[in-house]
Amino acid sequence: MKQHSEQQTRALRVAADSLNRAFLTLNKPSEVRQFLLDLCTPSELEAIVDRWWTASLLREGRSYREISEITGVSVTTIGRVARFLTMGEGGYRLALRREEAGQS
Repeated sequence: MKQHSEQQTRALRVAADSLNRAFLTLNKPSEVRQFLLDLCTPSELEAIVDRWWTASLLREGRSYREISEITGVSVTTIGRVARFLTMGEGGYRLALRREEAGQS
């Protein structure tokens, strides 16, 4: 990660909060898609999608090897997603739970 001065760190926190609020203004999946396509490079977006797909497969109880075969994602990335699923901030779990509830 980049090194920032105190002033840059404060400004970065404000910018991150603004980004978080920007997501909340989007009402439909197509709007989120448009925003992500503008915000991320194709490889960044692919990495995000891979992680989300991996999280959903881990939640289904799939093995790391099976997930790697299905997605092409490295076992290292799968392990990282698994770690954040259990010891992260709870964002994966919250989003997966809400997505599941919305599909019922």
